[in-house]
Amino acid sequence: MTASTAPSDAPNVVRTTHQWEDSLVVFHIGMTFRKPHRPDLWMPVFLAMPKMLAELERNKAAAARGEAEDLGFLGATTLIGAKGPWVVQWWRSTEHLYAYSRMSTKAHLPAWRAFNAAARRSPGAVGIWHETYAVPAGGVETIYGNGASVGLGALTGTVPVVRRGRTARERLGSSLKAS
Repeated sequence: MTASTAPSDAPNVVRTTHQWEDSLVVFHIGMTFRKPHRPDLWMPVFLAMPKMLAELERNKAAAARGEAEDLGFLGATTLIGAKGPWVVQWWRSTEHLYAYSRMSTKAHLPAWRAFNAAARRSPGAVGIWHETYAVPAGGVETIYGNGASVGLGALTGTVPVVRRGRTARERLGSSLKAS
C-alpha cells in the first residue's frame, strides 16, 4: 500500500534514505568452517577480524578528532550465515581499502600472513572469501522505514526519502535535492 492509497487512519510511516553523496566501496569478507570440529584450526581466523574492525573504528574516531590519518573506513556490520560469519564493510575508495590491506603496521597484513601459513599446514580447514564492489556516486538506493538504522544510513546519516525521490527508480542515480 503506498502513502497515497493508505487509509486515512493509517499511522504515518517515516521514510529516510542515506545521506552519502560520493562513490564508495562495499567490501564483503567472510569465512567458512570446513572442519567445524577443529576450532584450533579456524579460531585464529575467526578472532582476527574483530581485532581489525576495532583498529579501524579507533582510527576512524581518531581521524574525526584530527589525531590520525583517515584510512577511509566508513564502518562495518557483522553477519552470521549458514556457512559461517561475514562482514560487510563500507570504504571511501578501493585505494583506501587496498592501502589498509598492505600496511605492515596494521592488523590485516600480519593476520593474512598467519592465515596463509596455517592454511599450508592444514589445507581445507577453513575457507575465506571476499567480494569488492566499487560503487559510483549515485549508484546506491536505500530506504529506511520507521527509524530503521542500518547499513550506509547508520554509518553516514539519513535524510527524508523525498530528497532523493519518491520511488526506488527515482532515488537510484539521484543526488540530494535541497530541503
